[in-house]
Amino acid sequence: MNKSTLFFVLCALVFQSCLKIENAGTNDGVVLESDTISHLVRIEDVNAPYTSLGGRVLTEPDLDRWTRLKRENQLEEAFEDYQTYPDSVDMIIWYGRRLSYLYRYHEAINVYSSALLANPNSYQLYRHRGHRYLTIRKMDEAIADLERAAFFIRKVPLELEPDGIPNDSNVPRSTVQFNIWYHLGLAYYIKGNFDKAVSAYKKCLLVADNHDMLVSASNWLYMTYRKIGNVEAAVALLEPIHKDMNIMENFQYHELLLMYKGEIQPHSLYDVETADQTIAQLTTGYGVGNWYYYNGKTDDAMEVFKHMMNSPYWQSFGYLGAEMELLNTLAVEE
Repeated sequence: MNKSTLFFVLCALVFQSCLKIENAGTNDGVVLESDTISHLVRIEDVNAPYTSLGGRVLTEPDLDRWTRLKRENQLEEAFEDYQTYPDSVDMIIWYGRRLSYLYRYHEAINVYSSALLANPNSYQLYRHRGHRYLTIRKMDEAIADLERAAFFIRKVPLELEPDGIPNDSNVPRSTVQFNIWYHLGLAYYIKGNFDKAVSAYKKCLLVADNHDMLVSASNWLYMTYRKIGNVEAAVALLEPIHKDMNIMENFQYHELLLMYKGEIQPHSLYDVETADQTIAQLTTGYGVGNWYYYNGKTDDAMEVFKHMMNSPYWQSFGYLGAEMELLNTLAVEE
Protein backbone atom coordinates (compact mmCIF):
# COMPACT_ATOMS: atom_id res chain seq x y z
CA MET A 1 0.00 0.00 0.00
CA ASN A 2 1.47 3.37 -0.99
CA LYS A 3 1.63 6.47 1.22
CA SER A 4 -1.04 8.43 -0.66
CA THR A 5 -3.55 5.60 -0.27
CA LEU A 6 -2.86 5.48 3.44
CA PHE A 7 -3.33 9.26 3.67
CA PHE A 8 -6.87 9.08 2.24
CA VAL A 9 -7.67 6.09 4.46
CA LEU A 10 -6.56 8.03 7.53
CA CYS A 11 -8.55 11.10 6.50
CA ALA A 12 -11.66 8.96 6.14
CA LEU A 13 -11.01 7.29 9.48
CA VAL A 14 -10.57 10.64 11.24
CA PHE A 15 -13.79 12.00 9.69
CA GLN A 16 -15.70 8.86 10.62
CA SER A 17 -14.32 8.95 14.16
CA CYS A 18 -15.18 12.62 14.64
CA LEU A 19 -18.79 11.90 13.75
CA LYS A 20 -18.93 9.09 16.28
CA ILE A 21 -17.38 11.05 19.09
CA GLU A 22 -19.64 14.07 18.64
CA ASN A 23 -22.44 12.58 20.73
CA ALA A 24 -20.28 10.53 23.09
CA GLY A 25 -20.75 10.95 26.81
CA THR A 26 -17.95 11.97 29.17
CA ASN A 27 -16.49 8.93 30.94
CA ASP A 28 -14.04 8.76 33.81
CA GLY A 29 -10.58 9.07 32.31
CA VAL A 30 -11.76 9.85 28.77
CA VAL A 31 -9.18 11.53 26.54
CA LEU A 32 -10.26 14.67 24.73
CA GLU A 33 -10.58 14.65 20.95
CA SER A 34 -8.13 17.54 20.58
CA ASP A 35 -5.48 15.60 22.51
CA THR A 36 -5.86 12.58 20.24
CA ILE A 37 -5.71 14.67 17.05
CA SER A 38 -2.49 16.27 18.25
CA HIS A 39 -0.81 12.87 17.93
CA LEU A 40 -1.50 12.59 14.20
CA VAL A 41 1.68 12.79 12.15
CA ARG A 42 1.34 15.21 9.27
CA ILE A 43 1.37 13.43 5.93
CA GLU A 44 4.49 15.30 4.87
CA ASP A 45 6.27 13.99 7.99
CA VAL A 46 5.32 10.34 7.57
CA ASN A 47 8.59 9.68 5.77
CA ALA A 48 10.67 11.75 8.18
CA PRO A 49 13.70 9.81 9.47
CA TYR A 50 13.69 8.29 12.91
CA THR A 51 16.42 9.47 15.26
CA SER A 52 18.26 8.02 18.23
CA LEU A 53 18.13 9.42 21.75
CA GLY A 54 21.18 11.46 20.81
CA GLY A 55 19.76 12.71 17.51
CA ARG A 56 21.53 10.28 15.14
CA VAL A 57 19.51 9.25 12.08
CA LEU A 58 18.30 5.65 12.30
CA THR A 59 17.94 3.91 8.95
CA GLU A 60 15.48 1.17 8.10
CA PRO A 61 16.96 -2.34 8.36
CA ASP A 62 17.07 -4.41 5.20
CA LEU A 63 14.63 -7.27 4.87
CA ASP A 64 15.35 -10.22 2.64
CA ARG A 65 13.13 -10.48 -0.42
CA TRP A 66 10.88 -13.23 0.91
CA THR A 67 10.41 -11.74 4.36
CA ARG A 68 9.48 -8.38 2.86
CA LEU A 69 7.07 -10.02 0.39
CA LYS A 70 5.42 -12.00 3.20
CA ARG A 71 5.00 -8.93 5.40
CA GLU A 72 3.68 -6.83 2.54
CA ASN A 73 1.10 -9.51 1.76
CA GLN A 74 0.12 -9.64 5.43
CA LEU A 75 -0.28 -5.86 5.40
CA GLU A 76 -2.57 -6.03 2.37
CA GLU A 77 -4.68 -8.67 4.11
CA ALA A 78 -4.82 -6.58 7.29
CA PHE A 79 -5.91 -3.53 5.30
CA GLU A 80 -8.63 -5.53 3.56
CA ASP A 81 -9.85 -6.81 6.94
CA TYR A 82 -9.89 -3.26 8.27
CA GLN A 83 -11.92 -2.08 5.26
CA THR A 84 -14.40 -4.90 5.83
CA TYR A 85 -14.68 -4.23 9.58
CA PRO A 86 -13.69 -0.55 10.02
CA ASP A 87 -15.20 -0.37 13.53
CA SER A 88 -13.26 -3.36 14.84
CA VAL A 89 -10.49 -2.37 17.24
CA ASP A 90 -8.85 -5.76 16.61
CA MET A 91 -8.69 -5.12 12.87
CA ILE A 92 -7.35 -1.60 13.41
CA ILE A 93 -4.65 -2.92 15.73
CA TRP A 94 -3.56 -5.59 13.28
CA TYR A 95 -3.43 -3.01 10.51
CA GLY A 96 -1.11 -0.89 12.69
CA ARG A 97 0.98 -3.89 13.71
CA ARG A 98 1.50 -4.96 10.11
CA LEU A 99 2.64 -1.43 9.24
CA SER A 100 5.08 -1.57 12.13
CA TYR A 101 6.60 -4.86 11.00
CA LEU A 102 7.57 -3.00 7.82
CA TYR A 103 9.11 -0.20 9.94
CA ARG A 104 6.33 2.24 9.03
CA TYR A 105 5.93 3.48 12.58
CA HIS A 106 4.63 6.98 11.84
CA GLU A 107 1.83 5.48 9.78
CA ALA A 108 0.99 2.97 12.50
CA ILE A 109 0.81 5.77 15.06
CA ASN A 110 -1.56 7.65 12.75
CA VAL A 111 -3.79 4.59 12.45
CA TYR A 112 -3.99 4.23 16.24
CA SER A 113 -4.46 7.97 16.79
CA SER A 114 -7.32 8.13 14.31
CA ALA A 115 -9.01 5.11 15.87
CA LEU A 116 -8.73 6.62 19.35
CA LEU A 117 -11.12 9.38 18.29
CA ALA A 118 -13.90 6.81 18.19
CA ASN A 119 -12.47 4.63 20.97
CA PRO A 120 -11.03 7.08 23.52
CA ASN A 121 -10.94 4.53 26.36
CA SER A 122 -9.30 1.70 24.41
CA TYR A 123 -6.48 0.16 26.42
CA GLN A 124 -5.53 -1.89 23.34
CA LEU A 125 -4.96 1.19 21.18
CA TYR A 126 -3.01 2.99 23.89
CA ARG A 127 -0.92 -0.14 24.50
CA HIS A 128 0.11 -0.37 20.84
CA ARG A 129 0.57 3.34 20.20
CA GLY A 130 2.63 3.60 23.39
CA HIS A 131 4.81 0.72 22.20
CA ARG A 132 5.48 2.50 18.91
CA TYR A 133 6.25 5.79 20.60
CA LEU A 134 8.79 3.82 22.61
CA THR A 135 10.27 2.43 19.40
CA ILE A 136 10.76 5.88 17.87
CA ARG A 137 12.27 7.29 21.10
CA LYS A 138 9.33 9.50 22.14
CA MET A 139 9.45 8.47 25.77
CA ASP A 140 7.07 11.06 27.23
CA GLU A 141 4.36 10.16 24.72
CA ALA A 142 4.97 6.45 25.35
CA ILE A 143 4.62 6.90 29.09
CA ALA A 144 1.42 8.93 28.73
CA ASP A 145 -0.16 6.30 26.47
CA LEU A 146 0.89 3.31 28.53
CA GLU A 147 -0.26 4.94 31.77
CA ARG A 148 -3.66 5.46 30.13
CA ALA A 149 -3.67 1.84 28.99
CA ALA A 150 -2.92 0.72 32.55
CA PHE A 151 -5.77 2.88 33.82
CA PHE A 152 -8.37 1.59 31.37
CA ILE A 153 -7.42 -2.08 31.77
CA ARG A 154 -7.39 -2.11 35.57
CA LYS A 155 -10.73 -3.99 35.88
CA VAL A 156 -10.30 -6.26 32.83
CA PRO A 157 -9.56 -9.98 33.37
CA LEU A 158 -6.21 -11.21 32.08
CA GLU A 159 -6.33 -11.19 28.30
CA LEU A 160 -3.95 -13.29 26.20
CA GLU A 161 -2.34 -11.26 23.40
CA PRO A 162 -1.62 -12.89 20.03
CA ASP A 163 1.88 -12.53 18.62
CA GLY A 164 2.49 -10.69 15.38
CA ILE A 165 5.63 -12.71 14.79
CA PRO A 166 4.88 -16.03 16.54
CA ASN A 167 7.43 -18.16 18.35
CA ASP A 168 8.43 -21.55 16.94
CA SER A 169 5.62 -23.25 18.86
CA ASN A 170 3.06 -20.67 17.68
CA VAL A 171 1.86 -20.32 21.27
CA PRO A 172 1.23 -16.79 22.61
CA ARG A 173 3.11 -16.33 25.88
CA SER A 174 2.02 -12.92 27.17
CA THR A 175 -1.09 -11.00 28.13
CA VAL A 176 -2.17 -7.47 27.28
CA GLN A 177 -1.82 -6.54 30.97
CA PHE A 178 1.74 -7.84 31.08
CA ASN A 179 2.72 -6.04 27.89
CA ILE A 180 1.30 -2.73 29.09
CA TRP A 181 3.31 -2.81 32.33
CA TYR A 182 6.39 -4.25 30.58
CA HIS A 183 6.60 -1.47 28.02
CA LEU A 184 5.74 1.16 30.61
CA GLY A 185 8.54 -0.15 32.82
CA LEU A 186 10.98 0.15 29.93
CA ALA A 187 9.89 3.70 29.14
CA TYR A 188 10.42 4.69 32.79
CA TYR A 189 13.80 2.90 32.76
CA ILE A 190 15.04 4.73 29.67
CA LYS A 191 13.90 8.04 31.17
CA GLY A 192 15.89 7.25 34.31
CA ASN A 193 12.82 7.04 36.53
CA PHE A 194 13.94 3.81 38.16
CA ASP A 195 11.54 3.88 41.11
CA LYS A 196 8.56 3.89 38.75
CA ALA A 197 10.26 1.25 36.60
CA VAL A 198 10.52 -0.99 39.66
CA SER A 199 6.81 -0.56 40.35
CA ALA A 200 5.89 -1.34 36.74
CA TYR A 201 8.02 -4.49 36.58
CA LYS A 202 6.58 -5.66 39.91
CA LYS A 203 3.15 -5.37 38.28
CA CYS A 204 4.51 -7.54 35.47
CA LEU A 205 5.54 -10.20 37.95
CA LEU A 206 2.08 -10.17 39.52
CA VAL A 207 0.52 -11.20 36.19
CA ALA A 208 3.38 -13.42 34.96
CA ASP A 209 1.80 -16.87 34.87
CA ASN A 210 4.38 -18.62 32.71
CA HIS A 211 8.16 -18.78 32.61
CA ASP A 212 8.57 -16.61 29.53
CA MET A 213 6.88 -13.67 31.24
CA LEU A 214 8.72 -14.41 34.48
CA VAL A 215 12.20 -14.26 32.95
CA SER A 216 11.58 -11.16 30.82
CA ALA A 217 10.19 -9.13 33.74
CA SER A 218 12.82 -10.49 36.15
CA ASN A 219 15.64 -9.52 33.81
CA TRP A 220 14.58 -5.89 33.50
CA LEU A 221 13.70 -5.63 37.19
CA TYR A 222 17.10 -7.10 38.09
CA MET A 223 18.86 -4.48 35.98
CA THR A 224 16.68 -1.74 37.47
CA TYR A 225 17.50 -2.82 41.02
CA ARG A 226 21.20 -2.84 40.15
CA LYS A 227 20.86 0.69 38.74
CA ILE A 228 19.64 1.97 42.10
CA GLY A 229 22.09 -0.11 44.11
CA ASN A 230 19.59 -2.53 45.64
CA VAL A 231 21.73 -5.63 45.18
CA GLU A 232 19.86 -7.61 47.81
CA ALA A 233 16.52 -7.22 46.01
CA ALA A 234 18.17 -8.03 42.67
CA VAL A 235 19.70 -11.25 44.01
CA ALA A 236 16.37 -12.28 45.55
CA LEU A 237 14.79 -12.19 42.09
CA LEU A 238 17.11 -14.99 40.98
CA GLU A 239 15.87 -17.55 43.50
CA PRO A 240 13.14 -19.07 41.27
CA ILE A 241 15.37 -19.06 38.18
CA HIS A 242 16.85 -22.40 37.13
CA LYS A 243 18.18 -23.97 33.94
CA ASP A 244 15.22 -26.31 33.32
CA MET A 245 12.49 -23.68 32.97
CA ASN A 246 9.77 -23.96 30.32
CA ILE A 247 10.96 -21.25 27.95
CA MET A 248 9.44 -20.97 24.47
CA GLU A 249 10.70 -17.57 23.31
CA ASN A 250 12.62 -15.50 25.87
CA PHE A 251 15.76 -17.64 25.78
CA GLN A 252 18.12 -14.66 25.99
CA TYR A 253 16.53 -13.33 29.17
CA HIS A 254 16.70 -16.79 30.70
CA GLU A 255 20.40 -17.08 29.88
CA LEU A 256 21.11 -13.62 31.27
CA LEU A 257 19.45 -14.48 34.56
CA LEU A 258 21.55 -17.63 34.78
CA MET A 259 24.59 -15.45 34.06
CA TYR A 260 23.63 -13.15 36.95
CA LYS A 261 23.53 -16.27 39.13
CA GLY A 262 27.05 -17.17 38.02
CA GLU A 263 26.02 -20.29 36.09
CA ILE A 264 27.01 -18.89 32.66
CA GLN A 265 30.07 -16.81 31.81
CA PRO A 266 29.39 -13.39 30.16
CA HIS A 267 31.87 -13.84 27.32
CA SER A 268 30.11 -17.06 26.27
CA LEU A 269 26.90 -15.10 25.70
CA TYR A 270 28.31 -11.99 23.98
CA ASP A 271 31.76 -11.48 22.52
CA VAL A 272 32.43 -8.33 20.49
CA GLU A 273 34.67 -10.39 18.18
CA THR A 274 31.94 -12.84 17.20
CA ALA A 275 28.56 -11.23 17.96
CA ASP A 276 26.37 -11.38 14.86
CA GLN A 277 24.32 -8.24 15.72
CA THR A 278 20.94 -9.96 15.46
CA ILE A 279 18.10 -8.81 17.71
CA ALA A 280 18.72 -11.82 19.96
CA GLN A 281 22.37 -10.83 20.33
CA LEU A 282 21.40 -7.24 21.12
CA THR A 283 19.17 -8.46 23.93
CA THR A 284 22.04 -10.52 25.31
CA GLY A 285 24.60 -7.79 24.71
CA TYR A 286 22.80 -5.23 26.81
CA GLY A 287 22.61 -7.59 29.78
CA VAL A 288 26.26 -8.60 29.42
CA GLY A 289 27.35 -4.97 29.11
CA ASN A 290 25.48 -4.10 32.27
CA TRP A 291 27.00 -7.08 34.05
CA TYR A 292 30.48 -5.79 33.25
CA TYR A 293 29.45 -2.38 34.52
CA TYR A 294 28.05 -3.74 37.80
CA ASN A 295 31.33 -5.54 38.37
CA GLY A 296 33.56 -2.53 37.82
CA LYS A 297 34.60 -3.38 34.24
CA THR A 298 33.44 -0.08 32.77
CA ASP A 299 35.69 -0.24 29.70
CA ASP A 300 34.39 -3.70 28.79
CA ALA A 301 30.81 -2.48 29.25
CA MET A 302 31.34 0.53 26.98
CA GLU A 303 33.03 -1.67 24.37
CA VAL A 304 29.96 -3.90 24.26
CA PHE A 305 27.53 -0.97 24.07
CA LYS A 306 29.52 0.72 21.30
CA HIS A 307 29.76 -2.52 19.35
CA MET A 308 26.00 -2.94 19.55
CA MET A 309 25.55 0.36 17.69
CA ASN A 310 26.87 -1.38 14.56
CA SER A 311 23.66 -3.40 14.35
CA PRO A 312 20.88 -2.20 12.02
CA TYR A 313 18.21 -3.40 14.46
CA TRP A 314 17.74 -0.23 16.48
CA GLN A 315 14.14 -1.29 17.23
CA SER A 316 15.52 -3.79 19.76
CA PHE A 317 15.06 -2.86 23.40
CA GLY A 318 18.64 -4.00 24.02
CA TYR A 319 19.86 -1.50 21.43
CA LEU A 320 17.74 1.22 23.02
CA GLY A 321 19.23 0.45 26.43
CA ALA A 322 22.80 0.55 25.09
CA GLU A 323 22.01 3.82 23.33
CA MET A 324 20.89 5.29 26.65
CA GLU A 325 24.04 4.09 28.43
CA LEU A 326 26.33 5.66 25.84
CA LEU A 327 24.40 8.93 25.88
CA ASN A 328 24.52 9.09 29.68
CA THR A 329 28.26 8.31 29.66
CA LEU A 330 28.88 11.09 27.16
CA ALA A 331 26.86 13.52 29.29
CA VAL A 332 28.98 12.63 32.37
CA GLU A 333 32.22 13.06 30.44
CA GLU A 334 31.17 16.47 29.21
